[in-house]
Amino acid sequence: MDNLEILGFRSTIDSVGETLSQIDGIKNEGEIIQLLNADAIASKNHIIHGVNQAFLAFGRGVNLAKDISVEVVLRCSAQRQISKAFKILGLKEGEMNLCAVLINCQDHSTELSDMFDRDDSVLAGDDGKLKEIYKISDLELENMSVEDILIDRISKLTVDY
Repeated sequence: MDNLEILGFRSTIDSVGETLSQIDGIKNEGEIIQLLNADAIASKNHIIHGVNQAFLAFGRGVNLAKDISVEVVLRCSAQRQISKAFKILGLKEGEMNLCAVLINCQDHSTELSDMFDRDDSVLAGDDGKLKEIYKISDLELENMSVEDILIDRISKLTVDY
């Protein structure tokens, strides 16, 4: 992975399939553009760690998914099951805060800004929402921040075989 960009957007998704087709239409060969539910993101560090772990997993041959984009979703959600990962971080129809993860991409911020409303403030995690989404206990929060708990859970995906 040579280049990672994380952008925040607000949007109303009319059709998940159509939105994904539009994203596929702007990507060039070898580029990865993964859209995530920004409400389930603690910070840019959370995403950077998840993306790094996904690439390390592929490099070591311990990936959980066949596709690197899906592996990114698994790692960032700290889940082993694809269905659970997409339930947490996947797109849904209706109003949504989006985190766009661009890996090895040329600058697509203009095309993405034409599709969605740019707003990086959606990347600042809401601890209350995150506690609920990831079932984080008050006991866990006595020693670590929500961001650190999620980064720790992502790391543990690699060692918990």
